[in-house]
Amino acid sequence: MRGLILTATSLVLLAVASPALAQQATKIGQHNAWGTYSYKAQTGKVCYVLTVPTDKQPPTLDHGDMFFFVSQRPGQQVSYEPQFIAGYTFQQNSKATVTIDNKSFSMFTRGKSAWVENAAEEPVLIAAMKTGKDMKVTAKSGRGNPTSYVFSLKGISAALQSIANCK
Repeated sequence: MRGLILTATSLVLLAVASPALAQQATKIGQHNAWGTYSYKAQTGKVCYVLTVPTDKQPPTLDHGDMFFFVSQRPGQQVSYEPQFIAGYTFQQNSKATVTIDNKSFSMFTRGKSAWVENAAEEPVLIAAMKTGKDMKVTAKSGRGNPTSYVFSLKGISAALQSIANCK
């Protein structure tokens, strides 16, 4: 799993940074299911925590590489921004839903990425992640297939704490 997370890190960097600005990520640590990383960007240091799903549904589909991560970009005044990255393009104008216990959060999609629709809910999602056991993400692929993923939240609090002072 750790090897997959390291490979995932490289792919995430390519997805979130322009090719000219992509840097090699440095692993900070591993906290159960969550790896912690940092890299230098043109606007300053970027730190993030990353995990991969423990379950992908339906099992008959090729989901590609899936990631959920939370980034910290002090140089851009971004603190704990959750993002879901799929191994496929989402259906245009569709939403993804994150569910933890009885709380649900809507994410807007663009290409292969999804972000919390209402930025004011980001801290609420992060708080739910810290107290939950598992997180479920549902989405719809560009081909119209409904998909769902389960992510373990074991280690998320320690992982986020390890990037709290990203500078």
